[in-house]
Amino acid sequence: MEEVRSLEERREQILQEIGEIRAMRKGSIYEQYLKVKQKGQEEPVLRGPYWLYTRKERGKTVGERLSQAEAEKFRAEVEAFHRFRSLGDEYAKITERLGELEREMGDESQEKKQRKSRWKKTRK
Repeated sequence: MEEVRSLEERREQILQEIGEIRAMRKGSIYEQYLKVKQKGQEEPVLRGPYWLYTRKERGKTVGERLSQAEAEKFRAEVEAFHRFRSLGDEYAKITERLGELEREMGDESQEKKQRKSRWKKTRK
């Protein structure tokens, strides 16, 4: 019974945490550096960082270049999406475990009822 109570409490906490997520987005943020060959120099020079946001749309990867400020905002939203998925997975596992416990408790109560009914039948 204690396990059921703690699992139900955690489920409520998960729902509350999900409700606190204000913005999220799928995808990834990358720092991109470009090698640029300059006149009069043999070795290419690295330029960047440039921030790139990528995501899947209709089965294709789509990219969008961002400013540093946008990249920080998008990064937080991407992390929020990963947190959301993690919480969703945890919620599913907890709910599955609660179902297992319910079935186990239901089986035990059925056995008790059967024992009682057998006892009554043999006493008559």
